Amino acid sequence: MPPVSNEVANQSSSQVAKRSPGSGSEARPSAAHAFWQILTLFDSTKLSTHRAFRNALGVVLPLIAGFALHMPRGGLVVASGALNVSYSDGSDPYSARVKRMLASSVICAVAVFVGAVSGKHVFLAVTLAAVWAFIAGMFVAVGGATPDLGIISLVTLLIYAAQRLTPREAAISGVLALAGGLLQTALSAALWPVRRYDPERRALEKFYRELANRASSPLNATSSPLASVHSEQAEEALLGHAGNADTESIRYRALLNQAERIRLTLLVLMRLRLRMEREIPDYPGIAILDSYLQTASQILRYISDSLSAEPHTESQEKARQTVEALDQFSIQLREVAAITPPSFIAAVAKDAVFQMDALSGQLRAALDLSQNNVELRDAAYAPSLTPKTWKETFSNTIEVFRSHLSLQSPIFRHAVRLAVLVALGDILGTEVSWRRTYWLPMTIALVLKPEFTATFTRGLLRIAGTIAGLLLATGLFHLFDPGMALQVILIFVFVFLLRWLGPANYGIFGIAVSALIVLLLAIGGVPPKDVIWARGVNTVVGGALALLAYWLWPTWERTRVSARIAELLDAYRNYAHALARWNPADKSWLQELERGRRGARSARANLEASIDRLGSEPGTTREQIARLSAVLASSHRFIHALMALDAIFSQQPVLAHSPPLKNFMSKLETTLGLLASTLRGVRVASKDFPDLREEHRVMVRSRTTDANSELARFDSINIEADRITNSVNTLAEQIMQWTRTPEFAALHKLRLESGTENTRIKSHP
Repeated sequence: MPPVSNEVANQSSSQVAKRSPGSGSEARPSAAHAFWQILTLFDSTKLSTHRAFRNALGVVLPLIAGFALHMPRGGLVVASGALNVSYSDGSDPYSARVKRMLASSVICAVAVFVGAVSGKHVFLAVTLAAVWAFIAGMFVAVGGATPDLGIISLVTLLIYAAQRLTPREAAISGVLALAGGLLQTALSAALWPVRRYDPERRALEKFYRELANRASSPLNATSSPLASVHSEQAEEALLGHAGNADTESIRYRALLNQAERIRLTLLVLMRLRLRMEREIPDYPGIAILDSYLQTASQILRYISDSLSAEPHTESQEKARQTVEALDQFSIQLREVAAITPPSFIAAVAKDAVFQMDALSGQLRAALDLSQNNVELRDAAYAPSLTPKTWKETFSNTIEVFRSHLSLQSPIFRHAVRLAVLVALGDILGTEVSWRRTYWLPMTIALVLKPEFTATFTRGLLRIAGTIAGLLLATGLFHLFDPGMALQVILIFVFVFLLRWLGPANYGIFGIAVSALIVLLLAIGGVPPKDVIWARGVNTVVGGALALLAYWLWPTWERTRVSARIAELLDAYRNYAHALARWNPADKSWLQELERGRRGARSARANLEASIDRLGSEPGTTREQIARLSAVLASSHRFIHALMALDAIFSQQPVLAHSPPLKNFMSKLETTLGLLASTLRGVRVASKDFPDLREEHRVMVRSRTTDANSELARFDSINIEADRITNSVNTLAEQIMQWTRTPEFAALHKLRLESGTENTRIKSHP
């Protein structure tokens, strides 16, 4: 049978640079320049030589076995199955990785069988392809690796539908493809027994190293909170270990718990330092606090180093001595605070001493855990990680699908667009006399994405990469006329490049995969010159169709960015609601707080990516980006203050239950909810907004009139509430100004016309 191959890289739907917009005053590139930056982006964080090597090995081993057993075509089918599943490989924890790769193996095997059986019936094949494409498009709503798996299986279906096999041949092909997927899974999990927690350890190592880097750097209140991405990655890595009772699992979860506590306390300390500098730039406590933070950074590096390798005795001793030095800095600052006349800066210095003592204890605990020098029953227990059961996951997936079954949803529009274009490409392929026309709908499936930037960058890179790859393959066959052994070696090389450099840049992926397909088909006896011509023509036509269709029926990011801001405000409101209900003894509350923190991180990342994508769309002005960046900067100031409250409450839980504070938090939730509704096009009167400044004055008066008040003992509560009030009031002013502009009215009208507007008001927690 003809050989098969899959050309899908397991990449995110948008190759957006991981940058966080700052204040509105920052110089922003033009839309064309931003588009070019994304087009040429090389994301080195996605490089993995180990993954590339095992994936290449998983592809060539079946080829070698096939020739040894005189079954070259069978070996090629197994190799294609291994190549399909290699895109589901990763560097995440083994349990999650194996589950994902097994699911990919089974689904792709089913796609092989269904596609091959339906190939003889054109109407059935086109219908199945359209339905499969629609489901694959809807998988975008689920997120994670699911959208990639949908496209992988769709491409597999399209390829095998062109083979037109008998049911028996289709079943054999499906089994062989499944065997290739299982082989690739086995290679990926080969080190599981001997390096069981290696991925989790690496995630924690990166988290602590990022904390070390940020501890020794100035705090920027207009940027995302420190180590947000690394925190989320570490939590995701350990999510599958919730409830595990083995020693290493408990140790790593305790390390994650300490890292989260350190992250919050560092944030508070760095904010206190800024307050000292604003009040008295040459205050002696500033230099002491700087030295303390530098020392804390060194200890965090020790912890990171301990997680990356077995700690040496000398390093352990040096780390202990460094930890002991922390106490001296606390003593020095306490002495400075004692001789400072009663004032605002004296209160700040006292708060800083309190936070320094707390951080020192957290660093000691984390260092002992990293060096395995503590009884785990005495260690701080792990955070309340709550992974969903398969029933909850399935139920949530169905609910997500239902919520998007409307033209108001951009994801539904993407699914419809994908289904129609794949069916059109399939029909067009049957009407022309070109060879291997299944590459036409396959290219459409690979190029078409839910947003403009991803679609057009992938389309251009796909076409350019294909042409470059075909020229490379032509040159190789012309110069070397490779025999079978050399072809196998070249296949190994190109799969390695595909899985090593391909995830970092889609253009490189296109070059490697095009050359690889020529080599795979050549092994199956297909002349390279026929493959090169057919692939080039079909790729260009398919890519052009995808770009044209998206241009005619686009989903512009500018119609979605207001909703992204609203989602961020909703997430922050949920986080604030959890903080206002502070109750560590309640397990359900711990889970609510965990969901609030995670939801805030996710919504913030989505908005940052949305603004980046908007910056590369045609018609976007610098003024629009500056205005949105200013909104984002205000939201960063707000979340810094809210996280500071989180840190204060965790060390002094009784402070969370002051009636004036609870009333302030309630009014804060109301304000955030009304702002989110305003961004969704709901008319909200100014009188409906609570007076946060007045609520803050009530808090201050309670401090001054009640000497025994808990708030009187801890000034940072009022200070952070003041920061929250300032940032939310600024945010409200920016949002209200934005909604009054003709530009917002035009976008609101565009959302209504395009079906992407959703004006429902989400209920308050």
